[in-house]
Amino acid sequence: MRPRTGSALAAVLTLGIGMAVVAATQASAATGCRVDYTVNQWPGGFTANVAITNLGDPLNGWRLEWSFANGQTVSQGWNGVFSQSGSRVTVSNQTYNGGLGTNATVTPGFNGTWNGTNSAPTAFTLNGVACTGSTNPGPGPTTGAPPTSAAPTTPPPGGVAWRSSDQWGTWTNGGYTLYNNIWGSGAGSQTIWANSYSNWGVTANHPNTGGVKSYPNATRAVNRTLSSLRTLTSTFNVTVPSSGAYATAYDIWANNHAYEIMLWLNKTGPVGPLGSLQTTATVGGHTWQVYRGSNGANEVFSFIRSGNTNSGSVDVLAIMNWIRNQGWYGDVTVGDVQLGYEITSSAGGLNFTTNAYSVSFS
Repeated sequence: MRPRTGSALAAVLTLGIGMAVVAATQASAATGCRVDYTVNQWPGGFTANVAITNLGDPLNGWRLEWSFANGQTVSQGWNGVFSQSGSRVTVSNQTYNGGLGTNATVTPGFNGTWNGTNSAPTAFTLNGVACTGSTNPGPGPTTGAPPTSAAPTTPPPGGVAWRSSDQWGTWTNGGYTLYNNIWGSGAGSQTIWANSYSNWGVTANHPNTGGVKSYPNATRAVNRTLSSLRTLTSTFNVTVPSSGAYATAYDIWANNHAYEIMLWLNKTGPVGPLGSLQTTATVGGHTWQVYRGSNGANEVFSFIRSGNTNSGSVDVLAIMNWIRNQGWYGDVTVGDVQLGYEITSSAGGLNFTTNAYSVSFS
């Protein structure tokens, strides 16, 4: 990722592609544990957060288990070590979050797949003890977008897997690389933390002046030509502040940085894309305003979503092929797919959190 001028930054919300928000099961017990299982889902996939509250004595190591009823599968997880045998799922603590005091909560999460029905689990056990009591299933799936802004979240204190305040701090995990990526002159301070490539965030304190100051991001290298790809998709779930000037955006590079494709999921504050408006297009599962321009080093195609969103999926290959069909480039090689926060201003220190992120291709 290299400095450039005139992009944006942002927040996130649910998308208008049939994403469903499911407030699922809550099981509680007078002693033992309580589990709050919440899901954002879309056709064939979902992201789940599993908030575990210990209502008993302090624990030094924990293991949560449940069974799926509809053949759902866990594809990747964070804030815990996940395994699955048939319908049975087990998640145990990471080294940094094994201590769970009385009334303390830990929130592992995961991306999963489903087909037909995606009902929530109705029974959980913590270290072999049932989280019993009343079960209050939430309403069925509802489509549409939640509010357009989300409250800031505070990075986990202490024991995360990686933390850096270095200008170009990097960390590799699970085939992805995380970058702190501060662009120097005029920028303030920024600290990135991560539990995994899919669960990370930054606290950024950049002055209220113009120009992009940073692009902290998680990067997956693809390095395949368009014609050789059958699929290239990504899922995301983020929490961002309602103030500042920034964009939550994918940055996709092609032909060794000759072409830059930006997908703005959300923009907040006085920010805007490079170039001139070309058209409005519905592609990749979203409707965008499409801009074309140059930053002096490469061509930039910016897709600005018609409404802000904080979670969902994107068919990146469909967007890349749409650009090719306009005659704007040929059978390019897709290099890096990045998701991050392009921050212009965040005075006072604002928090940006990636709850889930993945890139898949074949």
